[in-house]
Amino acid sequence: MPENRKKMTMLRQLSPPQVVVLAYDGLCTFEFGVAVEVFGLPRPEMGDDWYRFAVAAVDEGELRATGGIRILADGDLRLLEHADLIVVPGWRGMDSSVPEALCNALRQASARGCQVMSICSGVFVLAASGLLDGRRATTHWRYIETLKSRFPAIDVVEDVLYQDEGDILTSAGSAAGIDLCLHVVRRDFGMEAANRVARRLVIPPHRDGSQTQQLSRPVAQLRESQRFGQLFDFLHQHLAQPHSVDSLSRRVGMSQRTFLRRFQDATGTTPTRWLLNERLLRAKDYLENSRLSIDSIAEQTGFGQAATLRHHFRQHFALSPAQYRKQFALSSERP
Repeated sequence: MPENRKKMTMLRQLSPPQVVVLAYDGLCTFEFGVAVEVFGLPRPEMGDDWYRFAVAAVDEGELRATGGIRILADGDLRLLEHADLIVVPGWRGMDSSVPEALCNALRQASARGCQVMSICSGVFVLAASGLLDGRRATTHWRYIETLKSRFPAIDVVEDVLYQDEGDILTSAGSAAGIDLCLHVVRRDFGMEAANRVARRLVIPPHRDGSQTQQLSRPVAQLRESQRFGQLFDFLHQHLAQPHSVDSLSRRVGMSQRTFLRRFQDATGTTPTRWLLNERLLRAKDYLENSRLSIDSIAEQTGFGQAATLRHHFRQHFALSPAQYRKQFALSSERP
């Protein structure tokens, strides 16, 4: 972990993280609303450590948003100086220039360890600032080729929901911003907090960032979503136990064939891959926030043996569990 990023992470243990969302003339209303919904709503059930939230105006004067809405921001770009996370909720157009003052503010924030995140076309703001040079990033599939041609220094990742580079995060189309915001919540506050937010949004609690943007089937009907929501809660509480397609299909009262089809509709992935992702996320949480041994973590996350956990962990994160704990665990640094 870079030294400035580690210092910023330690500071965030002392006070709730400050999220600053940009507002600009021509604001993308949905993307802005996603950031407000996840980070800006009061959530007393989360305790006193939940995010602090502010809106920073990029432009002077009246800020118009899609749908005839007018935005009154909390302040100007000086708010970015105190942010732990900056969200760029789309941009007013691929051909619209990005103010140099904004680029400078983003570069300065990133240099001191602030996380910077874009939703959908907001990636063009990060690209213009140079923060994505030599990094991996994604955006809506309609903008992929344009991003590649205009910014060849960026390693553009196609057909994923979001890309997490640690201090720089980018999402695909508008709704993928929800997945990325939940990913950030999961990383900051743990799996259960992200699941609570997802339940309030009435969406599946987790879609892996590497999932394809373009699904060939529509999302599940509400009845199935509610049924799978109960299944997800059960699985989160029993990750250590073995699960099969047969046992899971019986739990939701479906044939195996119907279960597999509707699970794919609801999550965009298979039960096996979903379970693997959730177990890896739980393992990361234990590595960051507990002193459990690797063997114990493997047992409690359903991998059974440490060797199995190490195999999958290396495949997904290019690090061993011990290396990940050394880089990201904070428990050893706390008094």
